[in-house]
Amino acid sequence: MWLYLAVLVGLYYLLRWYRERQVVSNLRDKYIFITGCDSGFGNQLARQLDLRGLRVLAACLTEKGAEQLKDRTSDRLQTVILDVTKTESIAAATQWVKERTGDRGLWGLVNNAGIAVPVAPNEWLTKQDFMKILNVNLLGVIEVTLSLLPLVRKARGRVVNVSSVMGRVCLFGGGYCISKYGIEAFSDSLRRELSHFGVKVAIIEPGFFKTTVTSTKVHSQEFQEAWDRASPEIKEIYGEKYLASCMKSIKLLKKSYTEDLSLVTDCMEHALTACHPRTRYSAGWDAKLFYLPMSYMPAFLVDAMIYWRSPKPAKVVLWSWPVSPSHGMERTWKK
Repeated sequence: MWLYLAVLVGLYYLLRWYRERQVVSNLRDKYIFITGCDSGFGNQLARQLDLRGLRVLAACLTEKGAEQLKDRTSDRLQTVILDVTKTESIAAATQWVKERTGDRGLWGLVNNAGIAVPVAPNEWLTKQDFMKILNVNLLGVIEVTLSLLPLVRKARGRVVNVSSVMGRVCLFGGGYCISKYGIEAFSDSLRRELSHFGVKVAIIEPGFFKTTVTSTKVHSQEFQEAWDRASPEIKEIYGEKYLASCMKSIKLLKKSYTEDLSLVTDCMEHALTACHPRTRYSAGWDAKLFYLPMSYMPAFLVDAMIYWRSPKPAKVVLWSWPVSPSHGMERTWKK
């Protein structure tokens, strides 16, 4: 029985390997629009696809980022300035893409632009802190996608949305994890709706990589600013030692970052060029071996893992569950 099972599993992976090696034809005629190309994943993907001969339409936030990208690529690559938080900027970029793609439509839309700060305990933050991230990482992605969807449908192309392992497991407060959970939900609904029109939607879920988004200097600065804005009550509850422990943890994160961005951009390229792309791509060994399995664990176990590894506030309340023969299970609180 076990032999038959092993053979079936082997055949399944062999078939998947064969299907995933099949490449879309006429790639040099395909237009790909990528957001967030000033640096990081977007910048590397734009250069990677340009080398492969695709027609890359790269959206950058700044003129400087656009110029630097053009200096490192061929004449095929074209750039446009895009702020995904502004409707007028998205409308202008959409018209710009229409003029370049013409009747061919847009083969690939890669929603890569994103930010990660401010990140802090939720009650340190304001509504504006949450909206700052959501406007870029979620609402911006939705508006860009809806604006360009007719062009993608015309080409029967692909939508590739960059989520995160933090879209599966929430490890900290603030808008980042919320935005990535939202990307997962938006992508799932979009994939099912667009399957009727021959459009495929893929989600990229990277682990921790070394980019400008994960800069420990920026994270430390934003964390300190959130603390400085917090009320006296919050500062008393959490305490200076909690702040110091968190700042130390942020700096230590730098050692765990993966520097090889191609682990992510190769997933993006496969989602755009394979005849049978995957629904989800886990990029990075930390994503595959730690965060992905963690996302399937029982909630109480994940809570316990995070609880014991996290810094403790000054006014922490500990709890235990002693068993009493006469009263059964009772909760005892200790300060």
